[in-house]
Amino acid sequence: MSSVPLSIRGISKRYEAVQALKPLDLEVKAGEMLALLGPSGCGKTTTLRAIAGFEIPDTGSIHIGERDVTDLPPNKRDLGMVFQNYSLFPHMSVGENVAFGLKMRGVSRLDRDTKAHAMLELVGLGTYADRQVHQLSGGQQQRVALARSLVTDPKVLLLDEPLGALDKNLRERMQFELREIQRRLGITSILVTHDQEEALTMSDRIAVMSAGEIVQIGGPTEVYERPKNRFVSEFLGTANIFEGTVLAADDPRAIRVALGSGAGEGLISAAAPLAAGRKVSFVVRPERLSLGAPEAGLVQARVRDWVFRGPYVAYELDCATHDVPLVAYSQTRHALPKGTDVGLSWDADSAVLIEERA
Repeated sequence: MSSVPLSIRGISKRYEAVQALKPLDLEVKAGEMLALLGPSGCGKTTTLRAIAGFEIPDTGSIHIGERDVTDLPPNKRDLGMVFQNYSLFPHMSVGENVAFGLKMRGVSRLDRDTKAHAMLELVGLGTYADRQVHQLSGGQQQRVALARSLVTDPKVLLLDEPLGALDKNLRERMQFELREIQRRLGITSILVTHDQEEALTMSDRIAVMSAGEIVQIGGPTEVYERPKNRFVSEFLGTANIFEGTVLAADDPRAIRVALGSGAGEGLISAAAPLAAGRKVSFVVRPERLSLGAPEAGLVQARVRDWVFRGPYVAYELDCATHDVPLVAYSQTRHALPKGTDVGLSWDADSAVLIEERA
């Protein structure tokens, strides 16, 4: 028996020669929004389809609440689902679309209309019940799809790339709106997305997936600021990866590391002291790099190029430690000219030790 809204134990899925999903365990907490994040082919959609009942896993079990739903069809699982393409009925009004699930359950017309109106009010479309779907914008259609998925009071809400069809500005606005509605209702939710910003904005926890398995799970700040390995660090955003050899590690909060090509020394922190001579890899995010005079930096670099991005300037920097440019963000509005020599510095706590695994 399970006391959590959604519990997955050892599910796997193979399509002929492709192992789409390796044995996977996952628990989703009551009221949280959990994102399954990863590139195409990582297994996130297969996981969602197994939860929804569109795929039967080869092994393992899925519990929603205390019910084992592994072999149940989608309509018996007490789930709400929102898809990228909205999946609204074009021949029905907005109100009829929202009330459709209740009609299929035999709910009376009066109760259907009352509940549908309440859901439309919740998503900010209280006066739209009599409109036709084709009269709505993309954002409004997505709100209708959300209202329809919530009207039956599901135990768990599944969101499959729900904002992928919207333009950038509308997508950003809808991220906040969807999150606010989910929090207001307190409904346990799973978001599938390949969009890092979407996952970071909307989720309580993020499960980063690669090659059919979860490689790291944690809060948005944790997976971004403390990535476990190279894949997570690079997939969650721009990452400057350094390699070096531990020089001295008496204080794990400030470990000195000799960088390659005689480029200088870096600082990292670790949970425990590291042995001198150990080879390490660590990541520093662009916003954690400080640019200053060459002699004041831990590492010397030269400005290759820069672009203005509104709140900050993004620099590409040539450095002897790297074959590819480093990236640094600066909020200084006056950009340094190309060819300027600079020194790069960072706090030890900003340099995160990562596993060698790619």
